[in-house]
Amino acid sequence: MNDSMKEHWNEIYEALDVDELTWYEEIPAPSIKLLSRCKINKDEPVLDVGAGASTFVDYLVDQGFSNIIAADISEIALGKLKERLGNEKARTVKWIVDDITQPVHIRNLKDVAVWHDRAVLHFLLEKRQQDMYLSTLKKVIKKGGYVIIAAFSLKGAKKCTGLDVKNYDPNMLAEFLGEDFSLLEYFDYTYHMPSGQPRPYVYTLFQRNQL
Repeated sequence: MNDSMKEHWNEIYEALDVDELTWYEEIPAPSIKLLSRCKINKDEPVLDVGAGASTFVDYLVDQGFSNIIAADISEIALGKLKERLGNEKARTVKWIVDDITQPVHIRNLKDVAVWHDRAVLHFLLEKRQQDMYLSTLKKVIKKGGYVIIAAFSLKGAKKCTGLDVKNYDPNMLAEFLGEDFSLLEYFDYTYHMPSGQPRPYVYTLFQRNQL
């Protein structure tokens, strides 16, 4: 695990309340919209990569999804999410502390129906990091499974939390995932931080080919 990156995110989550984070969404509407396009049963595995303290997990729990996996490099972030959910709801989620650039536990997952990533991939600047992300995704996602990726768009910020990011458009993400995946839907989305500042994103939905 990348200890410096783990420390970076732990410090941020320790210093701020969840609703003060620059990426906090009270209602993750774009992710919900794309999830609604995925033809899956509620008992199939849904993996939130870089879940942090995201409200997307709350939504999944409240909608009756019963095979939810929340993964993040920061145990402090996941701890805050667990606390918000409360003991009863938190017990319905599988929790994984892992680094997507050096994964151990995530790679043991199987037949994931939905891979959800809001703002993780764009932090991976090195090719080896991107390659590991992609090989892990391909290892765990089932045939016919779905991939939701949201990243800063080409018009978006070049940094976040003091870290450089790589900006994407739908074609770049399609090229990254490769021929095994079909792009089903995409849209631009301007997120407004708690400060009111705009953050342009691109949201994409892919499906893994059956053959």
